[in-house]
Amino acid sequence: MKHKTFHIISLGCAKNTVDADSMATLLNRAGYQLVTTPKQAHIIIVNTCGFINTAKDESYSALDKLASRKKPGQILIAAGCLTQRYDGEVKQKISGVDAVIGTRRWMSIVELADSLCADKTPVSDVIISEPAALDERGAQRFSIQGASAYLKIADGCSRACAFCAIPIIKGPSVSRPMESIIAEAKQLRELGIREIVLIAQNSTDYGHDLGMRNGLAHLLTEMTKVIPDVDWLRIMYAYPGFVTDELIQVMATNKQIVPYLDMPLQHAHPDVLRRMHRPANIDWVYQTLDKMRKSMPNLALRSTFIIGYPNESEDEFKTLLDFIDEIRFDKLGAFKFSFEAGTPSEALGDTVSAEIKEERLKRLMEAQQKISFARNKTFIGKQLDVLVEGAGDGISVGRSYRDAPEVDGLVLIKSIVPVGDIIPVRITEAMAYDMSGVADKR
Repeated sequence: MKHKTFHIISLGCAKNTVDADSMATLLNRAGYQLVTTPKQAHIIIVNTCGFINTAKDESYSALDKLASRKKPGQILIAAGCLTQRYDGEVKQKISGVDAVIGTRRWMSIVELADSLCADKTPVSDVIISEPAALDERGAQRFSIQGASAYLKIADGCSRACAFCAIPIIKGPSVSRPMESIIAEAKQLRELGIREIVLIAQNSTDYGHDLGMRNGLAHLLTEMTKVIPDVDWLRIMYAYPGFVTDELIQVMATNKQIVPYLDMPLQHAHPDVLRRMHRPANIDWVYQTLDKMRKSMPNLALRSTFIIGYPNESEDEFKTLLDFIDEIRFDKLGAFKFSFEAGTPSEALGDTVSAEIKEERLKRLMEAQQKISFARNKTFIGKQLDVLVEGAGDGISVGRSYRDAPEVDGLVLIKSIVPVGDIIPVRITEAMAYDMSGVADKR
């Protein structure tokens, strides 16, 4: 274990991964060396997730395991969402945690590390409190994953969804300057990245706090001008009601922007959506998705839904099932409602039993599996471009434009092809979530 070495572990979503890589960048610039295992490190950082109870439990488990294995002189820092939300609790529950740093002060990681290495006790309100302004200290705001990269365009959320702790954890939405995003996109292009995935808690809010209208559409337009040779640009986390006609046009007229939309709708019954403090205009959803499908006939649609929200009736759930059957999403995630103290939904309690939540989740996913299988079967005999991400044992694995990293399906290729290439694949077999095929000629 060398002095000024560190190891960082990131839990939760891709947005957390970007924050972890940003901290690592700052530490490297300050002379700290990244090592591959916790036991080699002088400083161990866990970038936690505290969004829902299961994530909170996973974060505490990881911290407890590392604290129990600490060597004399090792330093354990709890960073991220869990510490921002429960800063007074973390060090009490895990005695081996030496310091905490919140999501709004990740850019202070070097000062914290230097202080701990000098045996100075940091002041917790300094490392948890919200900074006065956006302060990235020149750190990269992207995370490279093979030939793809997540690029963060904003942080925080200004929406007031009743079930969500993100505004508590992250604060209001703060957009990054467009020139910073463009500069990093150019850097990713120079590194040979084939796919850039734009992420934020709410990507369609991009630029609103900067006084921009249709900020995401303008950003995408500029990116297609300055990095025309990056193969795929992908949008994640669009908010219902804010997918504008201009955004649809930009997506439809630029081949770089993959025809893929991730719009977490959360439910389809207006009464449930009102209880969630979410947009309840279902007609807008139908009209907008119809516009998108007409503009982009090969559009892949993804959404997520919450099952068992407080007071969800069987009729309300049936409305959701009927909606999913009618819209026929290509990709879909569903989650059982997690009761979160401190969110606006706390007042509603947790009124749907665990058994009913589980039964409804099973019904919904069984319905979606049939839809997804049917959608995948329509590609048999067709050619799809696939970004190859791995190879071994005679097969290669990758993703088409229809599949976002980590959350969607895969395309299995029945031969070994170069990792990092985008190759045409003739689809020969469809499964509920994945497909397989053979490398083809263009």
